[in-house]
Amino acid sequence: MITRIREVRRAKNMTLADVAAACSPPTTAQTIGRLETGMRTVSVGWLNRIAAALGVTAGDLVALPDRADLPVAALLGPDGAHAPRKTAVIAPPAPEPGLVAVLVEAALGEFRAGDQLWCRTLGPEDYARALNRDILVPRPAGRFAFGRLLNRKGDKLHLLPPGAGGRQQVIADPPWIAVAVRLVRSL
Repeated sequence: MITRIREVRRAKNMTLADVAAACSPPTTAQTIGRLETGMRTVSVGWLNRIAAALGVTAGDLVALPDRADLPVAALLGPDGAHAPRKTAVIAPPAPEPGLVAVLVEAALGEFRAGDQLWCRTLGPEDYARALNRDILVPRPAGRFAFGRLLNRKGDKLHLLPPGAGGRQQVIADPPWIAVAVRLVRSL
């Protein structure tokens, strides 16, 4: 079986040690390296562990003939664009479980019309992880609030809506929130 562990790991900007530490239970960087290079056979169990550590599905780590990957033509840095030293590909984004989307209909703050925000849902115990991030909050009667999470005091969340002149909103005891984790924008 041909795996794409190395390509996905590099696309996620993770080192072998990062992936090894993120595995459950943790393993060694050397083991991940052997699985990447094919020096050790990748079982379904290992594939699932590595996929969970990388935040992708196990199918994303297997080279399939019908999958369309994007070849990396150039790397852009402070010195301009240059060719990569090694062949690299980028896996197109795929939704993960627990994601919801926000579609931007009109320009607002730093967002443009047509932008898609992919948001990861969080329960009340994880709200602190979303401080100073853009979040979506459900409101009664099928409404929502969206803005930057400024503070959490007890069961109240303080949001600042995007755009100039927005007034801070205080929302009490939402059942969940969704923190923006990916911006998809057509150029």
